[in-house]
Amino acid sequence: MTRKPRIATVSLAGCFGCHMSFLDIDERLLELVERVEFDRSPLTDIKGVGPCDIGLIEGGLCNAENIEVLRAFRAQCKILVAVGACAITGGLPAMRNHLDTAQLLSDVYHGDVPNDPELPLVLNQVHPIHEVVKVDFSLPGCPPPADAFWQLITAVLDGREPQLSPGAIRYD
Repeated sequence: MTRKPRIATVSLAGCFGCHMSFLDIDERLLELVERVEFDRSPLTDIKGVGPCDIGLIEGGLCNAENIEVLRAFRAQCKILVAVGACAITGGLPAMRNHLDTAQLLSDVYHGDVPNDPELPLVLNQVHPIHEVVKVDFSLPGCPPPADAFWQLITAVLDGREPQLSPGAIRYD
């Protein structure tokens, strides 16, 4: 019996909107389940990530933990897809990049910035994921619509270069 390709997803510094849009492929999820196995995703309760064929990752890098998660995820994925504006450019979280991070934290916490070793170290800038790991494909949008997910995933599964149709990219 041939093994089904595995798909996994991870969210970093973002709003989880890309994952919600992925779920909007609705009844096509049933078609997808016929073709793939899901590892870590909104459809499973799997916390870690095992070896997978396609990894979908949303969100940018705003702290040290995001970088650790990204590197570990990349190591498990044959194909890594940067999903959405945050993963591709830093998105909305990167709006803080022109601000002084120390001052920003002081303002947010009214001068009493938490200093707990359990908290991830905040980066001075929010970065897109391609600055840290190799990205094989990008799925632009905020969030990318369900049809764009479907077009990209089915193309990769069929061994074709993904070509998104006109109108498949939007920024809501």
